[in-house]
Amino acid sequence: MSSDEIKSDDNTYKATQSKLKKLTKALDDVAAELEDLRRREHANAEKAEDAAQAIENADLDPRFVDLTYAVSTALGSAAVQVRHLAEDAADGSAHALKVQRSHARLYGRLDEVRSGRREKTPKPGFLAE
Repeated sequence: MSSDEIKSDDNTYKATQSKLKKLTKALDDVAAELEDLRRREHANAEKAEDAAQAIENADLDPRFVDLTYAVSTALGSAAVQVRHLAEDAADGSAHALKVQRSHARLYGRLDEVRSGRREKTPKPGFLAE
């Protein structure tokens, strides 16, 4: 079974490591996409502000100037919130990587021992019953 074929309810060591790697990569990808979105939102906010200034300089109705400035402000606020989301995704990725490394440190050697045996080993909790 390849890592792409791992069932969602498979909690073996290798399956858990694969899931954590996929989670880390997905969060990294999302953080990068959100950063691109933040840059575009910021650029659009600046364009809207420039448009508002041009409208104001053309002595058009002040209502349109105010509305265009409001759009600029909203886009700027959206860019700030997207930045927070990108930071949260990056933090989540870092935590997932820490969990993956801790999991490998705690259970990697045990998996090597268990995987190297020809004999079946008891399921977790067998001795506790």
